[in-house]
Formats: sequence, C-alpha cells, structure tokens
Amino acid sequence: MVTVPLGSYVLAEELMGSGVLAVLTTALFLAEHTADADDVLGRLTGRSFREIVDTLVTGVAFGLIGLELHNVFGTADGRLPELLGWGLVVVAVVVGVRLMWLLPATWLAKRLHTRRAYSEEIPTSWRETVVMWWAGMRGVASVALALAIPLETDDGKPFPGRDEIVFIAFAVIMATLVFQGLTLPWLVRKLGVRADTDAEGALERDLAIRAAKAAKHRLGEIQDAEDFPEEVLERLQRAAYDIGARISPDMVDEERREAYARRAERFKAVGRVQREMLSAARHEVLAARSEPGSDPEIVDRVLRHLDVRSLR
Repeated sequence: MVTVPLGSYVLAEELMGSGVLAVLTTALFLAEHTADADDVLGRLTGRSFREIVDTLVTGVAFGLIGLELHNVFGTADGRLPELLGWGLVVVAVVVGVRLMWLLPATWLAKRLHTRRAYSEEIPTSWRETVVMWWAGMRGVASVALALAIPLETDDGKPFPGRDEIVFIAFAVIMATLVFQGLTLPWLVRKLGVRADTDAEGALERDLAIRAAKAAKHRLGEIQDAEDFPEEVLERLQRAAYDIGARISPDMVDEERREAYARRAERFKAVGRVQREMLSAARHEVLAARSEPGSDPEIVDRVLRHLDVRSLR
C-alpha cells in the first residue's frame, strides 16, 4: 500500500517526470483494476490505515511550516506589513479566481447535464455555486508545495524569495482553512442549502435491491448444483433478502421492518455475548502462558485461532 506509490514516485523522478502525477496515476490504476470485492478485511484495514496516515501527514506538514515560519519571522524583521499585504493580495486572487472559474464551469455543466440521460450531482442554483466557491480551502497541498522549494540554489546561495513564498502560503492557508472553514456552516445555513436526501435514499434503495437480487441469483445457481434441505433453503432465501433490507430498510414494509429490527437486536445480543465469551477465552489462554511447563508457541497458536474467530 505504501511501497507501490513510493516506487512510482521515485521512478518518475528518476525519469525526469512528475512524481505527484505518477502517484495519482498509480492510485487510479490500482483502484480500478486491483479491487477485490471479497477482500473485506483488506478494505477495512486499508481505510483505517489511510485515515491514520492522512492525520500523521497533515500534522507533520503543518508542524514543519510552523517551524519554517519561525525562521521567516526572524528574517522578515521590519517587512511584516509588506508581507501581510502580499498575503492579502494573493488570498484575494485565489478566492476570486475560484469564483471566476466556477461560474462558467457550473453553467457549462448544467448545459451538458440536460443532454444526458442520467443524473449527476452538480450545483443547480447560485446558492450551491456560492457554497462550492466558499468551500475552496487550502491545506496540505499548499504546505507541501511551499516546503518543496529548496533552501539553496545550485551555486549555494539562498533560494530567492523562499521566505516570502512560505509566509504567503501560510497566509492563504490561514485565510481559507480557518476563516472560510469556520464561516462555511453559517453560509450554508444562511443560503438554505440542503442535501438531497431523497435522491440519496433512492440511490441507496436501488443498490440494496441490486445487491439482494445478485445474492438471490447466486443462491439459485448454487441450488441447481447442490441439494439443500427445505428448511436450509428457506433460511438462505431469507438471508438473501435480508442483505438488501439491512442496507436500506425502506425497501420493505413496516411489518417486515419491525421484524428485521427485532431480529437485529437479537443478533446484537448474541454477538455481544459471544464477544464476552471469546474475551474470557483469550484471557485464560494468555494467563496460561506464565504457567510452569507452558509452551509459548502452542499458546500463540491457540490465541491466533481465537483472534481469527473473533473477526468473524
């Protein structure tokens, strides 16, 4: 997960290309061609890993620019008003250019949208366009670009204007991330922009129905090859229907919804008791490790079996 993007970055840099674009292309390729629908554990652990790495990278990036700012303030003694002025100018340009780009882009998206048979999530009013404009915060990308500027040129002299660039980048981040970020909820409420929950619910129901149909179709294929008892077949058919009902309870009537809710509560209670039982078993196996004559390899083997059982 880390070595492949890193390898693509290093290879692109060695070939005098863009490492950032190489990593982006690698991520798009991996997401499109290496996704395994049955790799449940890999997907869950990968998502958690990416969230942790994102938090660490963001923290380190802002920590580094904070350290850089200490040097900038030290070298910009007497020029602080000038740097603040340049920072405000750049912030105004960044915010203004985003608005000038969004207005024609939104208009073009609406025109193209009317010619297509499927729906897309595009801003349909000027209020949504304003929210998109105000949501253009700058963060880690701006920090990374500013910190990527070398300290010295090839002849050993300080890189010209580096301190000013770092200061202006920090000014843009503070103005967009802090000011715009804190005022964005107020702006959304003031303009009355709301999420289209009906469309989201309809899409979720459609996917739930497709998932249930796929499960039922697969059950029919297995049923043709294997002979199940009547009670087992009935339970499997109900399980296929439950797949969709658990994703979107709105696809079933009120009576079945209440039945599914009661069944979910029972399963939750059973799962809780099973977790308590497995926890007691693991504590007992770990306690056996310190007993005289205990074999650590056997203890680890039994503990691994219990750990795998806990993930089911």
